[in-house]
Amino acid sequence: MSLNTALQEALNQGTDQIGQLRILKDHPAAEIVLCHSDDADKVNRNTFTAFTSYSNPDAARELGLYTPEGEYRFTKGEISLPGGWVLLLNDVAELRRALDLFYPASLGLWNAWKNGEVRTQNLRDKLNRQTGMYRHSRNVSDAGAQHLVKTLCGPSNKCVKKILWQIDSETPLEDSEASQFGGILAGGSTERAIPLLCQEACNFFVSECRKQSKKEFEESQD
Repeated sequence: MSLNTALQEALNQGTDQIGQLRILKDHPAAEIVLCHSDDADKVNRNTFTAFTSYSNPDAARELGLYTPEGEYRFTKGEISLPGGWVLLLNDVAELRRALDLFYPASLGLWNAWKNGEVRTQNLRDKLNRQTGMYRHSRNVSDAGAQHLVKTLCGPSNKCVKKILWQIDSETPLEDSEASQFGGILAGGSTERAIPLLCQEACNFFVSECRKQSKKEFEESQD
């Protein structure tokens, strides 16, 4: 099944949310309207004249670059997407294009995950592949790694993704908001939302493992 077909089936079943985005079908303005979830009520009422409208799905590339405060969004899974815009789209292919720009690879991961085919990489496997100055990240303790999950991941830390990986094959993540988060923001329905998924630790997490490893080493020398 193609991703377009999988997405169309999801829409037919009522799916209308992914991350901070809302998908509105059969809207007076277009076949499919995509907007920020915080703007959905106004867009539903067709009262968005103050919003900036776009008809090209490629506009998503620029719309997702910066936070409302003008800071660069270095990770697409960050809960910092600005609002005040609408994308007026003609079909599912255009919707998929826009979603892939807002949340790269999210649809492919979701489709593989729901079919039991997603590939994950546990943290130790990823850290053991690091070279250069990041090779020291592999020395982080399990306790240090678990601490980083709690302080870097999950909605409290502005990450909207559901974590699929573990520390290693024998060491699951400790229970916390971050490890239990389902990839759907508060207010979203599990039946009507596509979860955002984290199949391996991001590069930011790896860099923080390096810092944590250095901190642990220095503390051991005191």
